[in-house]
Amino acid sequence: MSTIKLGDVAPNFTAQTTEGEINFHEWLGDGWGILFSHPADYTPVCTTELGTVAKYKSEFDKRNVKVVALSIDGLESHKSWVNDINETQNTTVNFPIIADEDQKVANLYDMIHPNSNDKLTARSVFIIGPDKKVKLMITYPASTGRNFDELLRVIDSLQLTAYHKVATPANWNQGDDCVIVPSVSNEDIPTLFPKGHIEIKPYLRITPQPNLN
Repeated sequence: MSTIKLGDVAPNFTAQTTEGEINFHEWLGDGWGILFSHPADYTPVCTTELGTVAKYKSEFDKRNVKVVALSIDGLESHKSWVNDINETQNTTVNFPIIADEDQKVANLYDMIHPNSNDKLTARSVFIIGPDKKVKLMITYPASTGRNFDELLRVIDSLQLTAYHKVATPANWNQGDDCVIVPSVSNEDIPTLFPKGHIEIKPYLRITPQPNLN
């Protein structure tokens, strides 16, 4: 079993999904990805989550993010569960769900939660960048549904900070001011941040979000 850390290359794998076989890295291509796992099919919280992801797919598409789910049950079970999700969540599942009956992918991503149940995957989320490296990891307890608005917010921050020398402060949302990273000298600020900045402390310099008009 591997232990994945932020910045590691996301382990590649080939797996069967509800949309056919995928090679994970090839499937991601040059874009971003989210891999999120579920303990098993026909679980109540996960049913609401998969329905929510389907409804949010256009938001992920706008950000060039592909989404794939994983459960340790088989394809036939997945396909039947999808019918339930579509019916109860009033949507249409529009992304692949990995069948991981041998727990190969779950073990690659250290998703097994032996303190809870050694046969079930933890409810983990991995955001993966175009360089195939892991940018974020979150593991939720079974009782708490994931917040996909927060995942969109994180993706906005990751994509902004990947290309501009800023960080995003607490509770940042798209359009809010950003923090200039400490490695940028005051002399370079006018060139890098022509919208101006405010220096609250030498280490705390605020500028408007640089990639917005």
